[in-house]
Amino acid sequence: MRLPFFYGWVVVAVTFVTMAIGVNARTAFSLFFPPIISEFGWERGVTAGAFSFGFVVSGIVSPLIGRLMDRAGPRAVMELGVVLMAGGLLFAPLTSAPWHLYVTIGVMVGAGSVCLGYSGQSLFLPNWFIRKRGFAIGIAFAGVGIGSVTLLPWVQHMIEQTGWRTACTAMGLLILVVLAPINLFLHRRPEDIGLQPDGDAAPSAGAAKPVSNIVDPVWVGTDWTLRRAVATARFWWIALGYFCGLYIWYAVQVHQTKFLLDIGFSPNVAVWALGTVSLLGIPGQIVLGHVSDRIGREWVWAISCAGFVICFAALMALKYHPSLWLVYLMVLTQGALGYGLTSIMGAVVFEIFQGKHQGSIFGTIMLAALAGGAAGPWLTGFLYDRTGDYSLAFLIAMVVSGLSALSIWQASPRKVRAVAGRLHTLEAGAD
Repeated sequence: MRLPFFYGWVVVAVTFVTMAIGVNARTAFSLFFPPIISEFGWERGVTAGAFSFGFVVSGIVSPLIGRLMDRAGPRAVMELGVVLMAGGLLFAPLTSAPWHLYVTIGVMVGAGSVCLGYSGQSLFLPNWFIRKRGFAIGIAFAGVGIGSVTLLPWVQHMIEQTGWRTACTAMGLLILVVLAPINLFLHRRPEDIGLQPDGDAAPSAGAAKPVSNIVDPVWVGTDWTLRRAVATARFWWIALGYFCGLYIWYAVQVHQTKFLLDIGFSPNVAVWALGTVSLLGIPGQIVLGHVSDRIGREWVWAISCAGFVICFAALMALKYHPSLWLVYLMVLTQGALGYGLTSIMGAVVFEIFQGKHQGSIFGTIMLAALAGGAAGPWLTGFLYDRTGDYSLAFLIAMVVSGLSALSIWQASPRKVRAVAGRLHTLEAGAD
């Protein structure tokens, strides 16, 4: 039965809901962080280490998830993620020692988040669109913002009323009840159900040949296996750019709530800031995803990294001038600009290494990215424990932001495939 619209938008809708719940279930650790420290009295570095350890686990399983995607498709990957993440959240309330957090929030939620979060969705969603790739991914990933303004305040309310254990259990049940059934609607690529990317009609004999977006035919014509990809400089530039990107992302996300509380802001302001960042990520991801379809992925990655630089600078200034205006600046630049990274993360890899092994390649690159996600919260907490201050950690994060932008520029996906907005330059060149 044919739908009156392109089935790719069903895939986007399922991804939207999955991201809204799955990503924020992990983000909620920032809300669990203060009550866990208060209850057990553990060091911040040790406690935040459970979240960071989850990224180590995520990194280890990421190549395996990419291979599973290539072989079994998104339904198998997503349902595995549901079981792991829900299980971790349901067992976390039994915590009485640090290693319990490392097993539940670290191993189980960490591994599940690879499937349900940005990594897993980026393994197949770019297949469904070419001209509107950044725009579609931006819409799908904007679900994180909707989830943040609905789920995170609910989780915080539950923590205040019934404790963090009850909130954890509720999140685990929500994942099982909602995400397990809807992800059965997924397919890996439009061709699997007789469709073309973007909903285009199949090319007919004698029809004018559409303008190709290929800039480097030799590169595109290569059968990119994981072994071949690893031997290229582009692979390592992307890996470095993604390592730095997730480093800065999670360094601020995990620690900003506690930082704002430390310098005198109320819990309501701290929770509002965390939720509003993701809320602003909704227009940020959609608009920057669309912009990347017009001007190129590298430009948007650089814009997002600049957003994080301003965000960390505002945090540093807040220590000396605890003003709400600086909180607004931090939230705006982190959400509206910084979150643009996600709308092009899958596109960059697919446009350079597209092929039947793209899942394995992307999964392996995410090993580096998730290592950055692990390093950011841990090193930030470690430096705070040793210096009693976040200033050095935030300064390092600003440098890492610049390195991330430089790395993706060096990978230069624009030199392999042109985005839709740059096709006119190829046409002019052909003429």
